Amino acid sequence: MMFDPYPDGLPIGSDWVSTPDTTEIRFPYDGCVVARAPVGTAELAHLAVSEAVLVAREVAKLPSHVRREVLLGVHRSLLEWRDELEGLLVVETGKPLVDCRVEVARTLVTWQAAAEEVARLHGETVPLDVAPSGEGLTGFWVRKPIGVVVGIAGFNYPLLLASHKIAPAIAAGCPVIVKPAPQTPLSTLWLVHLVREAAAAVGAPLSMVQLVTGDAGVGSALVTDPRIGAVSFTGSAAVGHRIARDAAPRKTLLELGSNAALVVAADADLDAAVDAVLRGGFYASGQACISVQRLLVVDAVAEEFTERLLARLPEVVIGDPRDEKTRVSALIDERSTRRVLDWISAAVAAGAKVAAGGDAVDGIVRPTVLTDVPDGVDCWDEEIFGPVVCLRRVPDVETAFALVNDSRYGLHASVFTRSLRTTVRAIDELEVGGVVVNEVPGFRSDIMPYGGVKDSGIGREGPRFAIEELTVTRMAVIRA
Repeated sequence: MMFDPYPDGLPIGSDWVSTPDTTEIRFPYDGCVVARAPVGTAELAHLAVSEAVLVAREVAKLPSHVRREVLLGVHRSLLEWRDELEGLLVVETGKPLVDCRVEVARTLVTWQAAAEEVARLHGETVPLDVAPSGEGLTGFWVRKPIGVVVGIAGFNYPLLLASHKIAPAIAAGCPVIVKPAPQTPLSTLWLVHLVREAAAAVGAPLSMVQLVTGDAGVGSALVTDPRIGAVSFTGSAAVGHRIARDAAPRKTLLELGSNAALVVAADADLDAAVDAVLRGGFYASGQACISVQRLLVVDAVAEEFTERLLARLPEVVIGDPRDEKTRVSALIDERSTRRVLDWISAAVAAGAKVAAGGDAVDGIVRPTVLTDVPDGVDCWDEEIFGPVVCLRRVPDVETAFALVNDSRYGLHASVFTRSLRTTVRAIDELEVGGVVVNEVPGFRSDIMPYGGVKDSGIGREGPRFAIEELTVTRMAVIRA
């Protein structure tokens, strides 16, 4: 099994530049080599910024119809290569095929929605004469591109996350340099190749989109370069915080981790809630920032809910991610698997009980349900990024809401209830970027504003909102 990225090297400037080294990309499920990928350097990162700066004015002046056509051209190419990209994502990430299909589908929505938003990027008039000093003045503001954008994506959804950086940047009129995670550069290399083909087809500069691979040193070279305008990062809170410090005073958009909670009220539809945990706790093998991790169930229904959940847990099939039936497979690497198992062991040592799973079979962490998980252990306090759900009984919804908020994270949370009063309270009280009622906390449409609060980040994704994030307002004041 080998994938040969075409062309060789890294897309820097208007050409593909050879790198001093390559690295093996391995299929997480069985360890076989998928490809050898180019490895970038800090010097190549600085070169990419220089090339982006050279075309920044040209990209900013591209007419709206040209930017829109680039975005639609990428959408058409993604449709053409859909099956191949799904297969590549499976062997590159180790995610089950069903999740890779969802990733490509969401990627398509992202590019189409970004194309539609180009026509909605506009300013407003300002009534300056609300003050006497403004009489006789005409005022309006327009949006201008923020400049060179650096997009850094995580390993779990490499095609989609790169698209969340690249598509809004193009729509806003910004050159963009994307850095994929070291473990998963292949689908992003292919994506950038397709973007540059779409740009060439309409006479736009190829160097409006570039890609540099590499380690943290490459990322640091990109985010600390004073010539950039903004950094958009998806990944862990610790890395995101460091990027925000290193990039200052340039703008940072941070989509970070979480330990998403799902609340089951006494009046909940229990079957629907169980279904949500099975879908939302284990998709992408649990490697999703808004997968269900903390499960808060009101005492009145806790016993019945737990019985139903455990009875249906065998539906979450583990195995080869290429199999249509597989829902949980190997994590991205052995280190991640060991960390998840260590966190489970630490929770048990602190008093938690293993209701199901808790171990690994052939290197795959089995779908795990822990109960009575105390505060102060990583399984409860931090983002586990594995197929593990922690269930805690609570006396009432008020207690559940307080526990949702008692976290340094705040990305998404969900509540299962039939009560409009409880729904309104959840929307009003939960300290998160998104409240989802009677659905998984991981529900996400790629056209809605998406992001978190607290240590889950700052800024919003979704084409409309990300495009605005990558522009600055310019005020015009005219005395006739």
